[in-house]
Amino acid sequence: MPTAPPCRSLGRHCLELDVVLHVANLDDDTPAEQDALATWLLGHTERISFGEPWREANALLVNATVRVGCKYLADSGPAGRRAGEAEHRTARCLAHGFHGSLPAPREIPGLPTRDGGPDRFYVVQRGRRRAVTLRPEPPLRWALPVIEETNPCVGAPCRTADNQRGAACCRDLTLDVVLEGEQPNLLELLRARQSPYLCKVTPDGAGIAECEVISACGYLEPDGVSCTLHGRVRPDGEPAKPFVCREWPEPGTGQAGHPGCRLLSSP
Repeated sequence: MPTAPPCRSLGRHCLELDVVLHVANLDDDTPAEQDALATWLLGHTERISFGEPWREANALLVNATVRVGCKYLADSGPAGRRAGEAEHRTARCLAHGFHGSLPAPREIPGLPTRDGGPDRFYVVQRGRRRAVTLRPEPPLRWALPVIEETNPCVGAPCRTADNQRGAACCRDLTLDVVLEGEQPNLLELLRARQSPYLCKVTPDGAGIAECEVISACGYLEPDGVSCTLHGRVRPDGEPAKPFVCREWPEPGTGQAGHPGCRLLSSP
């Protein structure tokens, strides 16, 4: 049974966590794969804010803030504000009995996915986040006419663990959190997040903790299902849509994918 983290007071860690995420392996992943993995990860901005990727040793890493509160935090309501100060709320910790005020959650602007114009997008290109032109994939020169395929996910009853329906695989992702650093209790803090928005925290014994987070992708179209990168190519000819999204993963033992998925069997 997980125990509460050994916190000494209320603080910003009650509302959100600053972490370092492992994006790709520089020895095993090609530069194109590194860009695709970073584009995929940095796109999931509903509950995660990202910095700029950087290289260290054999890994591509990125700073991130995961905006999922602690499950032991009980909000007691607004505490008012003083002149020139941000609004605070009173709260108490159900695990340690702390009681006091918390600052309002920081307003962190999400990374934009568009740069104006129908073909301008922000993606990770050559290890950096850049605005590039992603043109529709040109048709094959001698291709036979075919009936246009429809997106099989439109109208599918798939759902994430919070019971939100539609495009579950575009809202549910796995993070690799680097445990080494200035937060010795980071593993306990991760395990204390509100489930299912951050859950299934599993350390690998090599300085990484894997966890699942519900954070929708910013490349989704207004319909909440279609992908703005689908059918587009990068300037170097590589598909704009990351291979993580194009290649459907094989479910592990005892896994059947999201309930209601039309592409995988569900229990």
